[in-house]
Amino acid sequence: MQMRINMRGITLVELLIVVVIVAILTAVAFPNYRNFVVRAKRTEAKAALLKAATNQEKFYLQNQAFTGDLANLGFSGPPFKSESGTYNLSVAPNPDWAVDFLVTATYTGTDSENTKCPTFKIDGRGNRTSPDGTYADCWTRKN
Repeated sequence: MQMRINMRGITLVELLIVVVIVAILTAVAFPNYRNFVVRAKRTEAKAALLKAATNQEKFYLQNQAFTGDLANLGFSGPPFKSESGTYNLSVAPNPDWAVDFLVTATYTGTDSENTKCPTFKIDGRGNRTSPDGTYADCWTRKN
């Protein structure tokens, strides 16, 4: 009489193959996830600036002047920040135009985004720029 022993489980080679596959998937997925998070933060900053610009126009219609206080525009603070706190917001008179405003969102982090799109600006005429003009495409940049 012959006895058969059925072994159940996985071998070390099978386990290593699974670990390698998971490592490869992680190496591909993590940079894509990071880019997604960065784009989401930029979108948050743009939304805050557009909200401030819209509220400035409403404030102007009611008071015949623009305000230099973000609290008058519906933001809580100081300090005035975007929704997740990754951008600081400020508003000031536009130096290029006498009756105008300039709203700025400045990135507060220290990662690579600080060198790509550190600030966003919008003025009362709807011009969307960065301070030195180098990264004016941050409003539309995909990466």
